[in-house]
Amino acid sequence: MRLLHGAPPFAKLVIMDASAWIAEQRIREAMDEGLFDDLPGYGKPLRLDDDEHVPEDLRLAFRILKNAGTLPPELELRKEIVTLGRLLDVTVDGPEKDEVRRKLREAALRLAVMQRRL
Repeated sequence: MRLLHGAPPFAKLVIMDASAWIAEQRIREAMDEGLFDDLPGYGKPLRLDDDEHVPEDLRLAFRILKNAGTLPPELELRKEIVTLGRLLDVTVDGPEKDEVRRKLREAALRLAVMQRRL
């Protein structure tokens, strides 16, 4: 990436597309040679909604939330914290920045209480 420092944005895009194309070609060659045929799980369907790491008593609730297109409260709060952190980075000093800081501290406190880490 050092060679790209200062390069126009389109140059980076072209190089990334070229590297993605090369990677794709190498994957196809490996598939043609059968290098992936003896991998564990070959020919079996992928389990895309793997919930084995979710406690059993929460699985049904998480499934309902997922089907409704929402996140669990803790993840919603984490998402809010990330958004507020980004907003803080771009906000100019002044009362607005102080308000964003206050909201960020409040959200972090709510998350800590939710996780019982206080």
